[in-house]
Amino acid sequence: MVEQIQLRYGINPHQAPATASAIGEWPFEVLNGQPGYINLLDAMSSWSLVRELRAALDQPAAASFKHVSPAGAALGLPILQRLARAYEVENLELSPVASAYVRARGGDLVSAYGDFAAVSDVVDESLARFLRREVSDGIIAPGYEPAALEILSKKKGGRYLILQADPSADMSEVESRDHFGIRLEQPLDDKTIDESIFDNPVTELTDFPDGVRRDLLVATIALRYTQSNSVCVAADGQVIGLGAGQQSRIHCSRLACGKADRWMLQQHGQVLGLEFDSSLKRPDRFAAREQYIAWQELSHPERERLQSQIVNWPGPLSDDERREWISQFRNVLSHDAFMPFRDNVDRAQASAVTHILQPGGSIADGDTTDACNQYGIVMALTGQRLFRH
Repeated sequence: MVEQIQLRYGINPHQAPATASAIGEWPFEVLNGQPGYINLLDAMSSWSLVRELRAALDQPAAASFKHVSPAGAALGLPILQRLARAYEVENLELSPVASAYVRARGGDLVSAYGDFAAVSDVVDESLARFLRREVSDGIIAPGYEPAALEILSKKKGGRYLILQADPSADMSEVESRDHFGIRLEQPLDDKTIDESIFDNPVTELTDFPDGVRRDLLVATIALRYTQSNSVCVAADGQVIGLGAGQQSRIHCSRLACGKADRWMLQQHGQVLGLEFDSSLKRPDRFAAREQYIAWQELSHPERERLQSQIVNWPGPLSDDERREWISQFRNVLSHDAFMPFRDNVDRAQASAVTHILQPGGSIADGDTTDACNQYGIVMALTGQRLFRH
């Protein structure tokens, strides 16, 4: 039994030596590469997330993690043509597990650069071929087909981190952290997130259709593994906007909804029709499309550089064009704690949010409920806070 492994270094390169030690059953095997401190934080959180999504929704699941929060998470549903063009995968044959990871990464293509990947099912050759071309630090999965393992073992000059999770390993019932000479301990946050979260609607409209329930389960489970405060927007079985780690909840909502807006606008015909300088690599094209969408926020030098990268400059999208396009979508939103003010609802409705989940418990619950009724949004109170620090 593994008791301890040597890490490349701690959170920063100057924090060495660093180790990882077992406090119970060792939960994974290192198949390739040498993990770092942050790698293991991302690996354990992302593996827990995809395992929970798989159990809750009975679909292959994937996550793309950066700095101990998901950049994206998704189920292995088919990718529609417009979205496939935005993700630049329209010519690829994708298995369900590969589709899950493409969708997870696609929820925030810029943030996912250099991610840690996790999937709930065995990695097949389809997923390995896709990962081979992406900038990624490592992956954790319950198993690997021989051909997939051979492909990934050659990535990054043979240094790509490949971890094989042990699905049968029991997680400790207590988690602890040493900090400034004291040890903090608490029970593991394993309270079930299931259909019961829809049992307490408080708005005039109360219907949660099947697709909405699926997307809200994806969003809410993702929040359990996101640094708080956090707000998550989801659609079509995937996270499309996640605002994490902010001191103010409205800032989380603005981040999450702003990312969701960019995800929707990346599928706009004018954005899909952009033609780039042939020297731009795929990650640069993703970044350029995001800058094009965020034109009003760019500085003058950023605008000049962007225009030099696009060979058929069409001019920016107008506010009316943006609003009209976003209005076609139907998204859902979940909060990890109560909404203290109605401004979170005001921001959500501008990003085509039709259903909201939140724990409730604020003195402003009545105000947020009134705001939902004003916009025709359905909201339920779960009574379950999902802070993570």
